[in-house]
Amino acid sequence: MDLLLTYDVDTTTPEGRRRLRKVAKLCEGHGLRVQKSVFEIAATDVDLLHLLNDIGRTIDENTDSIRIYRLPHNGFNDVRTLGIARVQSHREDLIL
Repeated sequence: MDLLLTYDVDTTTPEGRRRLRKVAKLCEGHGLRVQKSVFEIAATDVDLLHLLNDIGRTIDENTDSIRIYRLPHNGFNDVRTLGIARVQSHREDLIL
């Protein structure tokens, strides 16, 4: 499945800055960073469950926000970009 994951982690404390780094590392392990806090992820159901579990254990639910959008099948094939953004392939990253 194609997913778009965005996050907003409160970085006003040292603990928040650590959480931000942990969330970013988790996302880097599952997808492509397309903006500072936006990742495009091609995942299986199992991959998504692992990611949700890991992020859920990392964030502070009172101050942090994670949004995951499920895109239509082959949603990454219809991406339009402006500026310095480059379209990257996700399919070689997905291992079934």
